[in-house]
Parts: sequence; structure tokens; C-alpha cells
Amino acid sequence: MKAVRVKYTVKPEYVETNKANIRKVMDALKSNPIAGMQYASFTLDDGNTFIHINMAEDQATLDKLQGVEAFNEFRTQLKASSPISPPQSENLNLVAAGFELS
Repeated sequence: MKAVRVKYTVKPEYVETNKANIRKVMDALKSNPIAGMQYASFTLDDGNTFIHINMAEDQATLDKLQGVEAFNEFRTQLKASSPISPPQSENLNLVAAGFELS
């Protein structure tokens, strides 16, 4: 299993646009799921810091997200917004899980 956590902080005036863009990504993934991948986005209590968690069965499955047009548009707009803290990616190493990837 591969898992990645991405964390970044946007300007307050960009929060709602970022949330809308994330929803577009999730709608695209619901319409055309990537088998073997789970993807979720969260905000911290400050409301401006976002965390994305992407879990997949392997790197090839993770890489399929790059082929989702809504995801690429989300990334382009996020970069153009000049976030307070740019996206920082970390690989996560699974210890155990109480679910199966579908």
C-alpha cells in the first residue's frame, strides 16, 4: 500500500474557492473511480490549512490521479493563489488499518 499526506495553508479569501475545487475533484472521482484508491481532504481547526490523504494499492494507482482533469485544474489554481504555506507532501507508512481498499 502507498499513502501520501499533503498539507498546505491558503489565504483566507481563497478558502471557499479551494473547497469548491476540491469538491470538483471528488465529484470527478465519484463519477470515474480509480480502483484501489481512496482520497479524502480535510481542514484543520484554523479553517485555512488543508490536509489531503491519498491511499492506493501501489504507486501506479496513485499516479492515475494525475490523469484527472479536475485534479490538475485544482493544482493549477492552488498554485496561482500563492498559498501561505505551499503544498508539502509526505509518504506515510501503514502500520495497520481497519478497512480494505476497494
